[in-house]
Amino acid sequence: MKKILFTTLTGLVLLTSSAAFARTDPALLNQAAKNVVTVSKAKTLADETGVTLTGTIVKHIASDHYEFKDKTGSIVIDIDDDLANGWQLKVGDKVRIVGEVDTHRVKPTEIEVLQIERVN
Repeated sequence: MKKILFTTLTGLVLLTSSAAFARTDPALLNQAAKNVVTVSKAKTLADETGVTLTGTIVKHIASDHYEFKDKTGSIVIDIDDDLANGWQLKVGDKVRIVGEVDTHRVKPTEIEVLQIERVN
């Protein structure tokens, strides 16, 4: 019983720490800074590719998911609440996002946002 509990807790710690590390991975942020793309291009890239996009928030879908649009199309983005740096994200905001492509087998490609800022 203790062995099962230890294994479970160890697994949870590893999952949590790897998720936290992924958000601050300098190599991914560096790749994203060099990879400024459109929504249509982002949809064709491989999973976990770092990208930077500029566009508009057009819809709050649920929780931390929003619809993001640029001149080439729209895509769902996943923004953790703590990334907004104290400002409330709203429909119509023009933003620059830095993140990674998140492909799925069943649902459409999304962008996992690592950094976000308002732009004029």
